[in-house]
Amino acid sequence: MKVIKNLAVVAITVTMFSCGKQIKEVKTLEKEIDSVSYAIGLSMGTQFRANLKEVNNDAYIQGYLNGVDSTNFLIKTKDVQNVINTYLRKKQMAQMKEQQEKAAKEAEVKFADNKKAGEDFLAENKKKEGVVTTDSGLQYIVLKEGTGEKPASPTTKVKVHYHGTNIEGKVFDSSVDKGEPSEFVLNQVIKGWTEGLQLMKVGAKYKFFIPQELAYGAQQRGENIKPFSTLVFEIELLDIVKQ
Repeated sequence: MKVIKNLAVVAITVTMFSCGKQIKEVKTLEKEIDSVSYAIGLSMGTQFRANLKEVNNDAYIQGYLNGVDSTNFLIKTKDVQNVINTYLRKKQMAQMKEQQEKAAKEAEVKFADNKKAGEDFLAENKKKEGVVTTDSGLQYIVLKEGTGEKPASPTTKVKVHYHGTNIEGKVFDSSVDKGEPSEFVLNQVIKGWTEGLQLMKVGAKYKFFIPQELAYGAQQRGENIKPFSTLVFEIELLDIVKQ
């Protein structure tokens, strides 16, 4: 894989080779077709430089020649756009992951005190009577046991009332205060909720103490949930919603 510094030059080179001529540098654009041809090459070069900084020159040239001659295709025409789009999506995902990892490292330094405060809180909390700690680190207290069925899987849709605070007791969200229960599929919420609600029967009310890695991790969520925040929720499982 070689870095393409000027794809327009490559395109012009390919064109000259395909016509059996030597490379001739274009310095002026006298006719309209000259301007159009140059504009197409310039556009290609700019787009490739922005989206695809590495390319196999030989394969690119061969693809160009096969396209001009309409022969010896190594990829079916119907698959061309999918091959390009799949590669670009992978590149985009890799860039996003890199940016997220960088942001997480920066947040871990900036919010180190907040992370430690949550860890210290959970270390003390697990010693209290009635607190159960799961293998994942999720902690909970049973406020009221239910008598109904349990959510069968992470794809179960449930109806709940909840009241969420940080470890200092400041409320950041509450369906109770809003007066309207919330419905959602378990695998669409934070990991602490997904795990915790599967422990409950309909009619139960638990208090959960959720480590940051089972909550929002390095993400900032509004003004009241800082990165690496340990969260506290009282959740009442009202019903399992049939889908």
